[in-house]
Amino acid sequence: MLWWIVLAVVLATLVLLAAAVRGVLARLPGLRRAAVKLQRRQDEALELAGAAQTLQERSEALQRQLTVVQRRIELVKAKRHG
Repeated sequence: MLWWIVLAVVLATLVLLAAAVRGVLARLPGLRRAAVKLQRRQDEALELAGAAQTLQERSEALQRQLTVVQRRIELVKAKRHG
């Protein structure tokens, strides 16, 4: 009699384990798609970060050029009035 109880508990546990494994396996394709999407977004974010860095460098260069031009304008104005 005890063996039947032990066997029933073991079988019930195996059934629960199989149901849990089935649930996980059923979600794997969706998780795979989500992982691929995230990878694509990460790649896009890296590209955008590179573009932002390039823009930042260009902006700094333009700011330096603007400073030089402003100094030249000030010199020209000073020569006219001086």
